[in-house]
Amino acid sequence: MRKFYSGLAWTIAVGVVVQAAAIAFAFGGVLNRVSSGDVVDKALLESGGAGGTGELGFWIHGIGGGVVLPLLAVVLLIVSFFVRAKGARLWAAIVLALIVLQVVLGFSLTDLPYLGLIHGANALAVLGAAVVAALRVGRMPRALAVPGANRGSGAAAGAGAEEANSDAVSA
Repeated sequence: MRKFYSGLAWTIAVGVVVQAAAIAFAFGGVLNRVSSGDVVDKALLESGGAGGTGELGFWIHGIGGGVVLPLLAVVLLIVSFFVRAKGARLWAAIVLALIVLQVVLGFSLTDLPYLGLIHGANALAVLGAAVVAALRVGRMPRALAVPGANRGSGAAAGAGAEEANSDAVSA
């Protein structure tokens, strides 16, 4: 379950990178149209069939950011309740909260364009939180991840607990 959690977190991080690439592609296409003499106006945007280089980037950015990443974040939070690792739930909740904020900012851009500044910065926060979530669970030793895993009888159980504590101190 820890690998699944970590994989989901890495998928969200990669999704943020895809989002950045898609919107850069889209606006590159818009700039290309304008530089060749075309006009980008409300009628063109509302037609939905603007065509041209980069239009696919708007679709990728909209669907990825409005549907795919939020669903992945909800699944990450649900999975975090089955992962026995310190901080898994906290970091999954942080990722979900940042993505909810990102979606709200994204849909508010048409009314308040300056929110785009926060939207871009928050994307970096989503990326960072997803990477932290993936790394914290992925690097945590199994003995430390499961409370009471080293409990038992005999010298072997005591040696395992001592080794786990030694690893924790050196980390």
